[in-house]
Amino acid sequence: MSRKKIIKKYFEEHSFIQSSIESFNKFIDIELQKTIDDIGDIIPTILPPDVQEFKIKLSKIWIEKPQITEADGSKRNIYPIEARIRKLTYAAPIFLEVSAFIDGIQRENFISNIGRIPIMVGSKYCHLDKLTEDELIEHGEDPNDTGGYFIVNGNERVIITVEDLLPNKVFFQRNKVGPSKFTAKIFSQRGAYSIPHVIEQMKEGIIFLSFTKFKRIPIITVIKALGMTKDEDIMKAICDTKEYDDIYINLYNSIDVKDSDDAMEIIAKKIGLTQPREIKIEKTTEQLDHYLMPHVGISPKDRQAKAHHICKLIKKFLQISKDNKTITDKDHYKNKKLKLPGDLLADLFKVNMRVLVNDILYNFQRLVKRGKFQSVKIIIRDKLLTSRLQSAIATGSWVGGRKGISQNIDRINNLASLSHLGRVVSLLSATQENFEAREIHATHWGRLCPIETPEGTPIGLRKNMALLCEVTREEVSEEKVKKIIENLGVESI
Repeated sequence: MSRKKIIKKYFEEHSFIQSSIESFNKFIDIELQKTIDDIGDIIPTILPPDVQEFKIKLSKIWIEKPQITEADGSKRNIYPIEARIRKLTYAAPIFLEVSAFIDGIQRENFISNIGRIPIMVGSKYCHLDKLTEDELIEHGEDPNDTGGYFIVNGNERVIITVEDLLPNKVFFQRNKVGPSKFTAKIFSQRGAYSIPHVIEQMKEGIIFLSFTKFKRIPIITVIKALGMTKDEDIMKAICDTKEYDDIYINLYNSIDVKDSDDAMEIIAKKIGLTQPREIKIEKTTEQLDHYLMPHVGISPKDRQAKAHHICKLIKKFLQISKDNKTITDKDHYKNKKLKLPGDLLADLFKVNMRVLVNDILYNFQRLVKRGKFQSVKIIIRDKLLTSRLQSAIATGSWVGGRKGISQNIDRINNLASLSHLGRVVSLLSATQENFEAREIHATHWGRLCPIETPEGTPIGLRKNMALLCEVTREEVSEEKVKKIIENLGVESI
C-alpha cells in the first residue's frame, strides 16, 4: 500500500483536530464533576436563628445540548449557523443537583440551572455530531469544516493549545550571575494552582528553599519542621550512596533546632509572624501543609513524605553542583506538557466555580442577617458563571493573568483555519531572547512542524502541531503507579 493511501485512510478515520475535541469531551464528562466533588459541602458561618448546623451540598452536574431562550421565554435548540447570523453564543445550560441540610436533616433537594457554557463545534455535545454530509448541508454547514472552535456573540473563537514545562518535575539551571551557581526549580501543581519552589546554595554552603511568601528558609530547618528532626535520619535520606561535606555545614547551621516546634518558630520569624508562640507555630504549620509541595499532599500525614521528597531534591542538587551531573534539558519534549482547550477550560471553570460558591455564601449570609432567608434556590445567580465563562472566551483573558488564550479564527482560507486550530503557543515572553526555546529540538520530530513558525519576535515560540500528531489523553492514577512500583519491590515510607 502506497504512502498516499495510508495517509488518506488515516484522515478518513481521524480528524486534524481530534485531540482538541477529545479534550473538550473529557472536560465535560469528567472534569465538571471532579470540580464539584473537590468543592465539597458549603458551610456558612452565619446561621438562621434556632439552627445549629446548616450545610449546602452540591452533587451531580451535567449539561444538555445548546439551547436558546427567546424573548417570549420559550426554549429551543440552536444550531451554529443561527448563532453566527444572529450574533448569539452557541452555549448549553449547566444543571446542578443541590441539597440543603438543616441539623443533619435534608430540607431541600432541587436541580438548578447554574449558567451556560459555550460548546465546541463538532464535539459530542454539539448538534452537528454524527450528522451525515447531506444533513450538515441542510443545517447550513460546510461538510468539510472540522469544527474545534466556539461561537461567542457570533464570533468564531479558537482556544489555542498552550505549551508549558511539566509540573511537579525538578529543573536545574546554571546561573551566570547571582549568589548561587546553580538553581533548582519545581512547579508544584495541585488542581488549577501551581506554586514555584526554588532551591539555591549560597557561597557559605547553606542550601535555601523559597516558595510563596517563604523566602530563603534554610532547607534543613524546613525538613526538621516536617518532623524529621534527627540529623542521622536526614544524613541517611540525602547521602544514601555518597557523602557530601556540604550536608555537615547545613546540619551544623541548624544545630539549635531540636524539634519541629523550634523549626516552626524559626520559619514563623522569617515570614514575619509576631503572635504568641502557640499561634505562630499553628499558623506556620497550616501554611506549610497547604503551600509546601502541595502535589505530595496537603494533610498532616503527608509531612513525612514531603521531608523525604525534599531530601531527594537536595541529593539531586548536590549531584549536579558537586559531581557535574548533566543539567535537565528544558526543551526536551518529555519535559513539556500541552494544555489543550479542554484543560484550559477546566482551569477556567474551577476558578469561576469557586467564585460562584463564594457568591452563594455571601447571598445566604446577607439574607440571614436581614431575616429574609427562605430557600437556597433564590441565592444561586446563574448569570455570574455564564458571564465570566463567556467573557474569558470572548476576550482571551484567562485565569493566572494570561492573555491571548482565545483568538478569532483565521478564515482567509481553509489551510489558514486548519493551521490556526493546530497552533501551539509557548508562555515565554516574545520580547526576550530565549534562544534555546526558539530553536528546533530533535524531539519535535513528528510532533511539531519544523517549518511553520512566524518571522519576527514570536519565531520559535508560536509553533504548529504536525498533521499526524495526536496528544494522548490517558492519565495513570496515583494508585496504579503505587501498585506497579510496590510490585517491583519498592517499600512505602
